[in-house]
Amino acid sequence: MFLVCGEALFDFFLESEAGPAASTYAARAGGSPFNVAIGLSRLGKPSGLLTGISTDLLGQRLAQVLDDEGVSRRYALPTDRPTTISLVGLDTHGVAAYQFYDAGSADTGVRPEDLPELGEEVTGLHFGSYSLAAAPVADAYATLSRKHRHGFISIDPNVRPNVEPDMSVWRARLDTLFPMADLVKISSEDLELLWPGRSADSFAEDVLRRGVRLAVVTDGGEAAHGWTAKGLHASAAPPKVEVVDTVGAGDTFQAALIAQLLDHADGPVAALDALDADSLARTLDYAARAAAITCSRRGADLPRAADLDPDLPD
Repeated sequence: MFLVCGEALFDFFLESEAGPAASTYAARAGGSPFNVAIGLSRLGKPSGLLTGISTDLLGQRLAQVLDDEGVSRRYALPTDRPTTISLVGLDTHGVAAYQFYDAGSADTGVRPEDLPELGEEVTGLHFGSYSLAAAPVADAYATLSRKHRHGFISIDPNVRPNVEPDMSVWRARLDTLFPMADLVKISSEDLELLWPGRSADSFAEDVLRRGVRLAVVTDGGEAAHGWTAKGLHASAAPPKVEVVDTVGAGDTFQAALIAQLLDHADGPVAALDALDADSLARTLDYAARAAAITCSRRGADLPRAADLDPDLPD
């Protein structure tokens, strides 16, 4: 089981307005790590989610979604703290902007002493988004990553300035985490937020020097690039689709990337070490095609394996 660590929340999308006192919202379960865990399960990979899940009404809904999607809640931490809420606005191109309401919430309130012991069934860990920067949960996941640094670790910063606007906090957290990671994926938007003016290949060179085995930089609808510790480089561009919105696209790419590595008989670390230029390009292409499918749908509706390979059963 691949264990994803991070937030679980509800996104509220503005549907219509009839004056300031009459707005209609559509609510969807979400959160970047929540989406990655579901994405892995939909691609046929056993996954679990380590997060705080509230006993409130929204938390009960989150738990039900995880159960329905086949995501394990073995490492979920029940709490009476409230569920985080995110208000989502879309621009004319379907690009999302978020406003989070997370003070004292279930997912951000996880502390180091709350962490469960992980069983041998856990084949790797993924960390991402505001759970990397918002204390106390950021301290908890830093502790967990240090404890399991000799296993497979994946990181996607997925920066959320509305939760932690100080980029120096993000950089300090990532400086601690990158040396423990095998896979780092970052969007060009996040790269510019964190290190303005820094090029993708310069970023990749830096994290690979710290011990990362594969660094990937995505660029929305443009090509994604990957660099390995062996000095390989490859890229893949997503197919052109009619974009409904971009919610969950990066999470889809991340889930598909991990899923491809989990296909290796000896596990994801061996998969990274075995990559050559062709297999790296195929891996990036698979993830890019998966993300494009999500962009063609409303919200974080991540693809299943059969969506990417029509010869597979539904």
